[in-house]
Amino acid sequence: MRKSIAGLVILSVTLSACGWRDSRVNPVNWFGNSRSAPVSAQEPGQTNPLIPTRSSGIFRRSTQEAPYPGTPVDQITALSVEPSGGGAIIRVTGQSLRQGAHDVRLVAQNDGEPADGLLTLELRAIQPGNTPQGPASTRRIHAGRFVSDQDLSRITAIRVVGLRNSQTSSR
Repeated sequence: MRKSIAGLVILSVTLSACGWRDSRVNPVNWFGNSRSAPVSAQEPGQTNPLIPTRSSGIFRRSTQEAPYPGTPVDQITALSVEPSGGGAIIRVTGQSLRQGAHDVRLVAQNDGEPADGLLTLELRAIQPGNTPQGPASTRRIHAGRFVSDQDLSRITAIRVVGLRNSQTSSR
């Protein structure tokens, strides 16, 4: 048993050694490099007649997105920008005026483009009007948004706006 384990370890170390890196025996080389190939375009008359081009019936989805009915949250209590793979995550904690806020979103101002290096976001939520106010811990809401490295290269500060205050994080 010991000899077979020792032999297996020696064999695996040998296969992964630098001298075997271009060998077909090395499992890393079993799949070759990927290659690009052109795709033949279908003519409009060559489509499959069994697949409908436009769905019909009661399950048809509309192509237009409904407008978001959220309103600005009362206060922004915390803002943090945490590095992540390929960018950063903007985490925001806010406090609504009443309990029951849901569908929380960070809505970008200026079409998501930074103005003079300042990215402005607004914390919005759908807030019912007929719920009790309740303690602060039950009114706390959280939202997050990913920003890529490409977008971060144009951003020097991030500002999140609420109804009564705003928070800014800068480099």
